[in-house]
Amino acid sequence: MNSKNEKKPLDLLRQLGLIAAIACTAGAVIGSGIFRKPGLMASQLGSPELLVLVWIVAGVMSLLGALSIGEVSGMFPDAGGQYVYFNKSYNPFIGFLYGWACFAIIQSGSIASIAYVFSDSLGYFFTFPRLSAGLEAFAIHIPMLGDITPFKFFGLKMSTIGLLAFLTFINYLGVKLGGAVQVAFTGLKIFAIGVIVVFAFTLGHGNVANWTQSTPAFASASSASVFFLFIAAMAGAFWAYDGWINVTFVAGEIKDARKNVAKAMSIGMIISIVIYILINLAYIYVIPIETMAARYKAAEAAGQSYLVATDVAGSFWGNLGGSLIAVAIMISTFGAANGILMMSARVPFAMARESHFFKSLGVVHPKFRTPGAALVAQGVWASILVLSGTFDQLTDMLIFVSWIFYAAGAYSVIVLRKKMPDAPRPYRVWGYPFTPILFVFFSAVYVVFTLYNDITAFSKGEAPLINSVMGVLLVAIGIPGYLYWNWRKKQAANQV
Repeated sequence: MNSKNEKKPLDLLRQLGLIAAIACTAGAVIGSGIFRKPGLMASQLGSPELLVLVWIVAGVMSLLGALSIGEVSGMFPDAGGQYVYFNKSYNPFIGFLYGWACFAIIQSGSIASIAYVFSDSLGYFFTFPRLSAGLEAFAIHIPMLGDITPFKFFGLKMSTIGLLAFLTFINYLGVKLGGAVQVAFTGLKIFAIGVIVVFAFTLGHGNVANWTQSTPAFASASSASVFFLFIAAMAGAFWAYDGWINVTFVAGEIKDARKNVAKAMSIGMIISIVIYILINLAYIYVIPIETMAARYKAAEAAGQSYLVATDVAGSFWGNLGGSLIAVAIMISTFGAANGILMMSARVPFAMARESHFFKSLGVVHPKFRTPGAALVAQGVWASILVLSGTFDQLTDMLIFVSWIFYAAGAYSVIVLRKKMPDAPRPYRVWGYPFTPILFVFFSAVYVVFTLYNDITAFSKGEAPLINSVMGVLLVAIGIPGYLYWNWRKKQAANQV
């Protein structure tokens, strides 16, 4: 029996304003992708017009998703975001699978990946210590995933884990402090990218003709092959735009969340789209697409990464350009890691509050009023992913699944219009029902052709496994957890 004197659990406090919420959106979106993906996309497409078009299409589609899900965010302004939305629009099973995927891989893997890029850029200035060759070669083979190499690049990994610990500590101390860090670093990264764009156009010795000069390979390519290459290049753009939904996770701590979450997603996405288009135009203005593609392929053959931004900065800053781009990447990834880490912890917190995850993760810290246990658990798990060295493979596998969830989130607008027609909707999606339908349709096309490309690559021996199928299997691993926690929840209800 429940005691009448049992204390009501503490709730999170609404301490984040609209500016902080916008910074959470733009800061989570603008990370390392805009520095690391354009070279790959240039090699895939070979056309400057298509390269810019990919960024526009991916941005607009992501914005349509934000506008659609913005309506649902106004109906349920609670911590947990899409986990809560799926519970309300579909059922707790779908909600759990989404929450499990977020905690286990999607969000934790993103945090690990972005923090790792920060440390990798820090390595431009410092040489990280390495362990002996024997220890670094130690590996544990996981079927269908690959080798786990905990001691490889150990110094780099320790730096990454140190960053995760620091950011977890900052956000443990209060959402207001974490939000202030997010606002500061979002402003810094936008300023840094703006400086690169301005200098590229004024001192970069570029040529506007580069915007229309394609590679010979593109000129001779068939329409069908160009279409498939366009879809393949979309993966890079979607990775760079990913994170627009994260602000919904922290809705329980945003002031006037019924209106401000939708505003933050929309404004944050528009800022991101404008920045991405401008910097890609600047890249192409300085470095012709053919040169960009050739340099990427040469770096890939040598087992190195290629950053177009470094070449662009070198055109007006000389040898100093590499250092300044490394600093810009560190600023960008620090802010992105902070925002994603802060917001994502609210998903396992919300799951625990619904008795569908470890109960201790649903506790609010009595002094700092943060989901402290959820933050720590997420930080520890992300650190394990860093040590394993598998976070890139895992996140690649889950991009496919992420877009299935995004489509389901947009479709939930239609479901809830029928299921809860009279529920208050402070924000109604523009262009209903065409906006959510268009987003769902595009997501379905992207998912189908991603699956097709994965199967084709696997059948040709170009990939060791089918990433999209593996992504579904990784999500399915959480099903026993749902059955267990659902059984526990029913047992507890029967004892009342």
